[in-house]
Formats: sequence, structure tokens, C-alpha cells
Amino acid sequence: MDYIKVTKENIGAEHICCAISNDRDVQVASKKAWLAERFDEGLVFLKSVERGKCFIEYIPAEYAWVPIDADGWMYIDCLWVSGSFKGHGYSNDLLSACVSDSRAQGKKGLCVLAAAKKLPFLADPKYLKHKGFSVCDEADNGIQLWCLPFSEGAEKPAFKACAKHPHTDEKGYVLYYTSQCPFNAKYVPIVEQAAKEHGIPFKAVHIQTREQAQSAPTPVTTYSLFKDGEYLTNEQMNDTKFLKLAGK
Repeated sequence: MDYIKVTKENIGAEHICCAISNDRDVQVASKKAWLAERFDEGLVFLKSVERGKCFIEYIPAEYAWVPIDADGWMYIDCLWVSGSFKGHGYSNDLLSACVSDSRAQGKKGLCVLAAAKKLPFLADPKYLKHKGFSVCDEADNGIQLWCLPFSEGAEKPAFKACAKHPHTDEKGYVLYYTSQCPFNAKYVPIVEQAAKEHGIPFKAVHIQTREQAQSAPTPVTTYSLFKDGEYLTNEQMNDTKFLKLAGK
């Protein structure tokens, strides 16, 4: 398998989404705009020559859009291999490239979000364990921070207090999300409209800066849905899923 590093210079021509084939889709445009603003901060998007089927996205943890203390570490936003491309070692290729690059930059190691059991849009804990990662912190909602140190004795990453104890003070449904996940550009407005039509209290908080993300009341900033202050899920919703969740 050959791989391509997406940059500011070639992002316009490269296909970057795992599930959306139309490069003119608003979701793809939203994701590309978010990526383009991160490259100068050290973000790497390495993908297979196949259209969005295998890729890894990572960034120095100081610039990650998650509320963690992990100075000197590399944070993996996403490692994705889909469909028939699974089982051929492509995840290993991509992770190895990330390890090599991070070591060359003098990083302490890698960190990534997961949970004890595989959750949608989070890393697979079985794979992480197989590759030598271990849990270094866990939030009250079961979201875990995993890490792969490059040397013994390195101070391990940890959640900030706001993420360690996910909670909001607002009633009704409150969604925190970023433009990092392309699906949000399409489906957040759809859920907002569905909630409005059914008289369901709903508020969407679009996190638009790294500072906002790093102080968010949730470890998963790409998509976190709360109800009456309590965390519900990180799984992206369409209108049907949301209305079912809300009992409509």
C-alpha cells in the first residue's frame, strides 16, 4: 500500500473522508477547512492512495482539541481502516509511521481516546493493548485516555478536571461538537431542526477554538451529547436516532 501525506498544498485535490465520496459535500468542505488550519500546528494527515479508506490523523498534544494535560506527547485524533481494507496490516503501517515521526520529533509517546469496550468513533482498546498502549486516565463517563510511552519514567498524560468529571448545568439536551468530524456539518443542523419541530429542548455548542476545546466539560469534543447535565453519548446522531433517544 502506498501512502500520501496531506498538506496545505495538496489538500484541495486529496480525498480525505472515510465515508463520503463526494468531495463537494459540505461535510468534506468543513473537515478540510478544519484540517487546513491545523497543519501549521504540526497536524499530520497520512492516508492511503485509496479514497479515504485508511488514514491516521495526529497532532502535538499541546495543540489537540481535547482537554488533556500531555505536554511533549503526540495525540492521535483518528486511526481509521475501513471495510475490506481491514486485516492487511494497514493500521500497523499507519501507526508505525506515527511512532517514527513522533520519536524523530522527540516526543514522550503517543496518546489517544478509547474506552474499556469499543465505542463508535473512538480507538479500539483491543488493538491499542496489542500495540503496547495502556490506560493512563479515565473520566467518570468511562472514556479513557490511553498512552504509549517511548521511555520509562515519562510523566503520563491525564484529563483536565473539566473532562474528568463530565457535566453541564443546563437542562434539556446540550451537544458539544467541533468541525473535526465531517458528519457534524450535515447532521447537527438536522438534529437541531428535529428537536425544534418536536418541542425538545436542545442546544448545540459549536466549539470553534482550541482553547474552547481544551476547557470543554467532556473528554470527547468531536461530539458529546448531554441530557439535563448528564453525559449520554459520543455517537453522532441523525434525526431518527435522536428522536428515538428522546422517546419521540
